[in-house]
Amino acid sequence: MAKVALYAGSFDPITNGHADLIRRSLKFVDRLVVGVAVNISKQPLFTIDERIQLIRSALDEDPRVEVRSFAGLVVDFARDSGAQIILRGLRAVADFEYEYQMALMNRELNGELETIFMVPTLGVSYVSSSLVREVARFGGEIDRFVHPAVATALRGKYQSPSFTANPATSTP
Repeated sequence: MAKVALYAGSFDPITNGHADLIRRSLKFVDRLVVGVAVNISKQPLFTIDERIQLIRSALDEDPRVEVRSFAGLVVDFARDSGAQIILRGLRAVADFEYEYQMALMNRELNGELETIFMVPTLGVSYVSSSLVREVARFGGEIDRFVHPAVATALRGKYQSPSFTANPATSTP
């Protein structure tokens, strides 16, 4: 039986930290489903379709990685995807409490699922989508934090005539 893992998140946008975890997870799973969450409580910069395409670009279309969107409970999406493992990244100790609580709830909802925590490579451990968006928003250098296709897309979003960098008047 193939080992299938699910790595779910908003990926708005995918960073080199996300890509690092995805590539390294492929050493111990046969297939990885990257679940791009539809989160109604967030206002993403990129659409679901844009995020899916950026993930595929950042991973060079690896055939072992399937990228799909989902809404609802991650345990339901994991079951529908055939995943036995939920993969979660921990950047810092501060992430652990929330991730641990979520892992326990997921186990309670579906005792067949195991959660595996991974830490990123040291060079990308501080990188988050929100930090990358903030740097890009104000024209900072982002190339070392994201894939070139993601950097281009971020610049395109923030250089758009409809975007303003004034936080008091914009809601990207």
